[in-house]
Amino acid sequence: MTNDHPKPAGGWMAERTDAVPPSSLPALSDRDVRVFQWVVAHERLEATAAGELGLSEAELAQSAKALQRLHLLRQLPGGPGGEVELVAVAPQLAAASLLVPAEAELRRQLAEAERVRSELVQLGLLYTRNRSGQGPEQLQEILELDAVIDLISSLTASCHSEALTCQPGGPRAPHLLEQAFTRDLAMIRRGVRMRTLYQHTSRRHQPTQEYVRRVSAAGAEVRTLPALFGRMIAFDREVVIIPHHESRDGAVVIRDPSTVAHLCGTFEHSWALADPYAPAAPGDLSFDEVKQAIVRLLAEGMKDEMIARRLGMSLRTCRKHIAETMETLGASSRFQAGYLAYARSGPLDRA
Repeated sequence: MTNDHPKPAGGWMAERTDAVPPSSLPALSDRDVRVFQWVVAHERLEATAAGELGLSEAELAQSAKALQRLHLLRQLPGGPGGEVELVAVAPQLAAASLLVPAEAELRRQLAEAERVRSELVQLGLLYTRNRSGQGPEQLQEILELDAVIDLISSLTASCHSEALTCQPGGPRAPHLLEQAFTRDLAMIRRGVRMRTLYQHTSRRHQPTQEYVRRVSAAGAEVRTLPALFGRMIAFDREVVIIPHHESRDGAVVIRDPSTVAHLCGTFEHSWALADPYAPAAPGDLSFDEVKQAIVRLLAEGMKDEMIARRLGMSLRTCRKHIAETMETLGASSRFQAGYLAYARSGPLDRA
């Protein structure tokens, strides 16, 4: 800079920046980028930049201030006339000076949050055991969704050896799978053995495929069956959560040892019959099992909607399978299709 373009005291040439949280930093505008490019090309910011870039002095000052706050420009004393100059800083160095302190603080806060969570979980166990001077309730109904979610989070955080999950109903929403992955990964990293049962229809659901790939890589085990016995989550074979029979958002928490053992035994029986999860491929035999399950349910006189729900597929897909089955068997009704399938020796296997 030269004395031909003096700047007022306290102007952008004297701008000082202190460390600030990343959330309060300005977003770079196209104009800021142009100014930064100009400084990189000319080694320092000069007043001539305004004219060459088609900016007013006020606009140039605003961009210089924004670039300083992002550590992309730094002050270099000792210019002509002893005034302070602004020179460009490599973006990777700017990122380090801005973000490394913030990242260190974030790690510290996460460690502190984990410490507090661990302490509160331990207090939660004491609270449950000693409430009203008695042990935890053997059977507890929870009707509010938020309370159910909080309980599952608490049990997940305190689980130390094994988690069993049975998830009927077909593919789950991607955001639920992402939430589940974060929660499950924390358990697995603590050494918890995690096993999950899905239905065969989940093999064709891309978000579920991705979830299973990630969680299996971490150490979880996933298998599938055509139909499952019901939704449940078991923690350490001490607590089981099942859906409430009346409240859609509710749950029943079971701690009775005999009931817990029975439900875990039911899970083990299904697990032994299930197939390891693999994304569906042409000729996947698991979908022959789905068709066979449809035939069995047709023979029982079950309606389309109930069959679709039982097998975890859409009503449209279910009806498509039913139509294909009836055509293969030459049946004129759904019940006849079920009867003919059982009367013949495996016609669907040859279809």
